[in-house]
Amino acid sequence: MKKVLITGGAGFIGSHLGTYFADKGYQVELVDNWARGVEDDFIKRLIQKPNVTVKTVDLLEPGAVEKLSRDYHYIFHFAAILGVSKVLNQPYQVLQNNLLMLFHMISFAKEQSQLERFVFASTSEVYAGTLAHFKLPIPTPETTPIALTDLSHPRTSYMLSKLYGEALIQQSELPFTIIRPHNIYGPRMGLSHVIPELLKKAHESQGELEVFSVDHKRTFCYIDDAVRLVYGVTTNKAGENEVFNIGTQDPEITIGDLAKQIINTVQKDLKVIAKPPTAGSPARRCPNIEKAVKAAGESPSVSLSEGIKRTYEWYKHHVFSGKGPSAI
Repeated sequence: MKKVLITGGAGFIGSHLGTYFADKGYQVELVDNWARGVEDDFIKRLIQKPNVTVKTVDLLEPGAVEKLSRDYHYIFHFAAILGVSKVLNQPYQVLQNNLLMLFHMISFAKEQSQLERFVFASTSEVYAGTLAHFKLPIPTPETTPIALTDLSHPRTSYMLSKLYGEALIQQSELPFTIIRPHNIYGPRMGLSHVIPELLKKAHESQGELEVFSVDHKRTFCYIDDAVRLVYGVTTNKAGENEVFNIGTQDPEITIGDLAKQIINTVQKDLKVIAKPPTAGSPARRCPNIEKAVKAAGESPSVSLSEGIKRTYEWYKHHVFSGKGPSAI
């Protein structure tokens, strides 16, 4: 039985990926410091599986990785300091801590006896500078030249930590796969993202729904589709030492139209009230995923309407009802 380690394993993508690998018969070990992760019913069910374990580890602590094994086949490094509040208010800590954790994990990965792949979660924000200063191709391929936004702006700190991480990994001599997630959504993603945020507002609102950045365009990828793509590019040889966009290319939808679809999902009669664009939010984001689809042998299959419906049902019963924590 091959062994999988997922740092940030109690987080949104990490927990779903852990479930997928466990259901495939892998031995899965989740690592988290529980700064954002929540031990909700989802995690409790996951760690009840006989092939899943969870460990509390703070990867910033010296020697923290000594608690872990040296025989993993796949290491997914998803642990990171993130969240708009921390990025804006503690940019130095975001840069420093994300890089420190990555340094620790690369050194740890080099000690593995049978490592097949080190997978690093980067970010779609690496394309933000190109969008700001040049003509960004849409859908955006991984080969797009990277430009930087203003280094003095706190929001740049998270993107820089990920971009430097990409460069570090590519020079590490490890067998790697780098993923750049684009607007992944679904159960357990917390409330500080556009789909769960609008679902909560629509669920609670009467008459009106305030929506920011109504003209901004996005594509949204349901978590199950994203996990299948990540699994495919990780376990297939074609994914080794490559960078992949993870997301979907269609449908591209404005945030205003997304809000209308969410209103239909919650079955309310609400009027969309347009608010100003969110500062720092790119006007358009749509990844080219042809490379990932080819390497993974998988394509996204969950429609946006079906994905929103599944997400709403989960939030309605696990968060909006007050029965449990709001996850990540």
